[in-house]
Amino acid sequence: MNERIIELEQVSPNEFFGPHNSNLELIKKSFPKLKIVARGNRVRIYGESVMLDEFEKKFNSLVNYFHRYNKLDDNSIERILSTEVQHGNSKDSDGVLVHGVSGRLIKAQSVNQRKMVDIMKTNDMMFAIGPAGTGKTYTAVALAVKALKEREVRRIILTRPAVESGENLGFLPGDLKEKLDPYMQPLYDALRDMIPYEKLESFIEKGTIQIAPLAFMRGRTLDSAFVILDEAQNTTHNQMKMFLTRMGKNAKFIITGDPGQIDLPRRQISGLKESLLALKGLKGVGFVHLDEKDVIRHKLVKQIINAYKNIETD
Repeated sequence: MNERIIELEQVSPNEFFGPHNSNLELIKKSFPKLKIVARGNRVRIYGESVMLDEFEKKFNSLVNYFHRYNKLDDNSIERILSTEVQHGNSKDSDGVLVHGVSGRLIKAQSVNQRKMVDIMKTNDMMFAIGPAGTGKTYTAVALAVKALKEREVRRIILTRPAVESGENLGFLPGDLKEKLDPYMQPLYDALRDMIPYEKLESFIEKGTIQIAPLAFMRGRTLDSAFVILDEAQNTTHNQMKMFLTRMGKNAKFIITGDPGQIDLPRRQISGLKESLLALKGLKGVGFVHLDEKDVIRHKLVKQIINAYKNIETD
């Protein structure tokens, strides 16, 4: 039996291994054929040489991730251990997208989120498809803010179809803006992480950043804009076609959606599903499919997605 020793440098063992060594126990479960013993900042591993090489490669990826994000949890451990992609080798795709509020560094945190970043470098339109919690909207907003800060575009336009998910919009209190704001809240939340409050309010007041329901896009030509259509699974055929044909010169479009959460009336075909078929293979349009491995919310969200996937495919 071979032995390998790895020393943690500039990393707190208590933080890295987690409370009650919870992170270490998860790592051990992923390598059942190895004996892993941690003492202080030193990790001893016993096993076959090939398995030791694999362990060291993955372990270094975990350390690199911890250095970048100052955290390590169940989701990130499982993502890193289940993929061949090495975290830390690509400074470009792993780099900071936006320096957010209070020094927060906004980065792509999963394989498919990094794919979103890479695809937008060579395409003007991208579809990011996946379930809740995979960071598709958040990453899209970060890409838009980055483009605005780097003066690649002159404005950001964020839009969603105002489709009611089990509630009646007409019975909500307030004027039109107050009725629609709850639908736009996830977009506001993302922007508030990335742009200081006063500056964000100024951008909105001047029209540099516009947040509006999809119906307000009709008749417009969107030049030099970074445009995000969120919750696109709730668009109709006509709405999606209208939106896609708003694209003007020097524009970037990202369409996000979850085909598993359609709130349209029964027998109404989702414009997102149609567009995925119609635009497949079209030059200049990229596609990213996110899944439970990209979930960055509470660890239960991944389990919930898998549970529903099981009953929906039965």
